[in-house]
Amino acid sequence: MERRTHTCGELRRDQVGEVVRLCGWVDTVRDHGGVIFIDLRDRYGITQVIYDPTDSLEAWEQAQATRFEFVVQVEGNVESRPDDMVNEKLPTGEIEVRCDIITILNRSETPPFPLEDDKAEKVSEDLRLEFRYLDLRRRIMQKNLRLRHEITQAVRSYLDEQNFLEVETPILTKSTPEGARDYVVPSRVVPGTFYALPQAPQQYKQLLMIAGLDRYFQIARCFRDEDLRADRQPEFTQIDMEMSFVSPEDLYEVVDGMIATVVVASGHEAPILPLARMTYSDAMNRYGSDKPDLRYGLELVNLSDMFAGTDFKVFGGILKRGGVVKAINAKGLGAVSAGTIEQWTEIATSVGLGGLAYIRVQDDGSWKSPIVKFFSDTERTGLEEQLAIEAGDLILFGAGEIDLVNPSLGRLRILAAERAGVVPEGVYAFTWVTEFPLFERTGEGGNLTPMHHPFTSPHPEDAPNLESDPGSCRAQAYDLVLNGIELGGGSIRIHDSAIQSTMFKLLRMPQEEIDSRFGHLIRALTFGAPPHGGIAFGL
Repeated sequence: MERRTHTCGELRRDQVGEVVRLCGWVDTVRDHGGVIFIDLRDRYGITQVIYDPTDSLEAWEQAQATRFEFVVQVEGNVESRPDDMVNEKLPTGEIEVRCDIITILNRSETPPFPLEDDKAEKVSEDLRLEFRYLDLRRRIMQKNLRLRHEITQAVRSYLDEQNFLEVETPILTKSTPEGARDYVVPSRVVPGTFYALPQAPQQYKQLLMIAGLDRYFQIARCFRDEDLRADRQPEFTQIDMEMSFVSPEDLYEVVDGMIATVVVASGHEAPILPLARMTYSDAMNRYGSDKPDLRYGLELVNLSDMFAGTDFKVFGGILKRGGVVKAINAKGLGAVSAGTIEQWTEIATSVGLGGLAYIRVQDDGSWKSPIVKFFSDTERTGLEEQLAIEAGDLILFGAGEIDLVNPSLGRLRILAAERAGVVPEGVYAFTWVTEFPLFERTGEGGNLTPMHHPFTSPHPEDAPNLESDPGSCRAQAYDLVLNGIELGGGSIRIHDSAIQSTMFKLLRMPQEEIDSRFGHLIRALTFGAPPHGGIAFGL
């Protein structure tokens, strides 16, 4: 006898009168005046089944003995619910199954935490992870897994239509720097040697382009031994892509289409294409972040020219040293507490700024601040015009080196938007951020390190300056950002072996290390490597 004829999310009015057999987990048991109601659950949904002692006393007694999370098989007739008993929250809410057979397939201990979504969210995450198989029974978790599957299938279908080939690359590989620490696996065959788990298939996909595959993708497992953060974990999956004979514009067009496909597969309206774009410089100067949230304004305003001849010695001294004075208007936050101002000041000082100057604009329009007395009438008028100051506003100033001012005000911009409640729900603001710096300087000596990775090609306009002034070079690198979150990033790669060798030397790698760790790639680039580039998205 077959276990089930239908799933628990399948029955509708069209099946009324049919004899059906269902299997699943007991979600709830309710006794209403001697009649037992059981909500039976599986991955597909919930169906209400009924046991009445007048139909079958034996089945009713067994139903009464079932408990939460028992696995059961039931058999009965599909009936329409009375009009006043229809459950519009369930797809199966117009029917119920009147049963005269129940078979307990397996019993369950009392779960260590409730499996209802709202209650489980209040439980320790450690406990839920210990019993992950129970946590995954929850509707929200299964919904997430189903959505992930649907997105993955949509990506595969779209990329197939775009002539991409799905190719798997090795998991046990050679250790090469990708920006984080490697997980290593000791070799039993050659004692004292180790494999590394891939941080990303970066070099493999470049080698596939050299092999002539033209367009590659992979739903790739990646491993990085780094500290946990909200958006970082040691093992993750990414949608990895690479294409030959492309410019950034070509890649944007392909990826824009993929993102639109994913958004629709997620149940939302497709975004307007092409997706917005801005340079890294523009993003940092306007939003103080290389992953700007464009759902609201509160942009950073550069006031350096206006304060060029100021009598306020703090601002004047910073400007003479080559610094900047910028501000944001935290609209409507003039009444925030002194404690909040102190917390925000700590954020400013934690990155190296001397402090956080501010102006509270009172309800009558007057300004309350210890620095206002130093401003001229012209400067006050300029502030009103450039920051659109109104009663109830809070003006926050950042003064210092631009590389410190932008990110500190960018962080305060986010906090101010959250505090003011101006972040809209249900809005999806995509943007490409382009033309990142090729290098950044780290450590006391200001050593060059790649902003992305050492395989990123310099911008064609800056390539002549690669050896003479590498710090000024832009990269052909790009990130796709959504609502302040980096979805993915990539670049046009170096396809010339001489430029790749120069890149490694600029990073002060000894020739022996270059040969040992990257000799295979440099050698491969000498065999007719095509211009190529790609991107990877966290799935």
